[in-house]
Amino acid sequence: MSQTKKMLDPDPRIYDFETEYELGQDNVRPFGLDIHNPVFLISSILIFAFVLIALANQEAAATFFGWLRPWLTSTFDWFLVLSVDAITLFCLVLIILPVGKVRIGGKDAKPDYSYAGWIAMMFAAGIGIGLLFFGVMEPVYYNFAEDGNAVPLGIDIAVPGNEYAGIVGTIHHWGLEGWAVYAAVGLSLAIFSYNLGLPLTLRSAFYPILGERVWGWWGHFIDTLAVFATLFGLTTSLGLGAQQVAAGLYEVFGIESSPTVVVLLIIGITMIALGSVLMGMDAGVKRLSEINMIMAVGLFIFVIVVTGVGTAISRYFNVMTDYVLHLPALSNPFGREDTSYFHGWTTFYWAWWIAWSPFVGMFIARISKGRTVREFVICALLAPTAVCALWMSTFGGAAIDMLNAGGAEGVRATVIDSYAPEGALFGFLKELPLYGIVAPIALILIVVFFVTSSDSGSLVIDTITAGGKMDAPVIQRVFWCTLEGLVAIALLLGGGLAALQGAAVSTGIPFTLVVLIMCYCLWLALKSEKAKM
Repeated sequence: MSQTKKMLDPDPRIYDFETEYELGQDNVRPFGLDIHNPVFLISSILIFAFVLIALANQEAAATFFGWLRPWLTSTFDWFLVLSVDAITLFCLVLIILPVGKVRIGGKDAKPDYSYAGWIAMMFAAGIGIGLLFFGVMEPVYYNFAEDGNAVPLGIDIAVPGNEYAGIVGTIHHWGLEGWAVYAAVGLSLAIFSYNLGLPLTLRSAFYPILGERVWGWWGHFIDTLAVFATLFGLTTSLGLGAQQVAAGLYEVFGIESSPTVVVLLIIGITMIALGSVLMGMDAGVKRLSEINMIMAVGLFIFVIVVTGVGTAISRYFNVMTDYVLHLPALSNPFGREDTSYFHGWTTFYWAWWIAWSPFVGMFIARISKGRTVREFVICALLAPTAVCALWMSTFGGAAIDMLNAGGAEGVRATVIDSYAPEGALFGFLKELPLYGIVAPIALILIVVFFVTSSDSGSLVIDTITAGGKMDAPVIQRVFWCTLEGLVAIALLLGGGLAALQGAAVSTGIPFTLVVLIMCYCLWLALKSEKAKM
């Protein structure tokens, strides 16, 4: 037996959840809870301390996070971009190599969900409110609000005839490379859990190089870092969603936005998420994800019909062609002159995607048993890229056309004249028919995305802190769902958008190294599984 195979054949006694872990992995059950003691206690204590300090020192927190994000993104830009490049190439190679035939859960495993349900949950968890928040704002911002700076296509965004360059820059942030990070983490967790019988937690993916040490402090450190990355990546999205809901309430019902309104929104939506938590996976997350997809598809169809199907399709193929042609330039961290785009947006996005990767990766791993590696990577990488690009080119492209024609004053006011990006979607919808009907639907859709992300995130964090158990008591998910809301409130009051983004970047950068090592361990595991076939 080769050394690699020995390392990938762990003692199955360690993973018997009916008894306490041997080799030092102790599960304790105070008050009926089932928690993986070091990770749960360390994570919860540190996060509570962060919330208290941020709320007690809001001005200092705002100053700190205002400095933190630009410093991190300008210092570690090359590391983030090269790492995401490497992860993307690794995932694409898995599609064409023989290891793509390996089936998650073994050769006889059957999928737990239909294609429609599986992709709906994957997409809803992986995107959250991103499409609704950035779909109009980001392409417009690159085209009109950068004071003559160029997007990384060698095209000045102010030049007539290149009006869709901003859409290409947006697709870069919501396309292939971001989803590759999710796919790499999700596939690693799925293979090590369903094929090798290890707990569904981040430390399991490091068994090939750490061996039994994954059940000691090395493993505790990896899982704790994953909890922080997940929590701060998730609360960034929750904070953005709350701001957009507040903007929607003003547009639809005339309710003035304020910090108090945003805090009340986070509390209210967290309560709805708690209801979803109590309903369970199939009745809660799955049902909400399917509702998300139906409403999102309905909104998309409405927009594409009223703004011109033919124009949208032509625009889509043009910007996708430009995206593919310029992807090498977009992915190159050296010699960049577009510092505003590169440091202000790209490096932040990569850190944010990586911070989200434990959350989305574990969630899609949990629902992907029975799929082949090739099937998993294609559905988790290529399909979402195509859909995100279609959404961005349709919404952002229509807004750009309106602005070039002298319209879309609501978009101009929120993106160009003053930076209030949470109102861009509703400013765009004002230009379309049936605004009184469509705007409330969009508002509900944002809320449902918000709830789905919170529910899914609490499920993932609970699984990590419970040592990989997938049937821990519901009260633990209630605890983490509540804590997510508290962290989002603390960050919004302690610095707003800058604080949210700074927290995501600060955890995403160190977790990048974790993802790179996971890819290497995944490769070892897939070679072993292919040999068994």
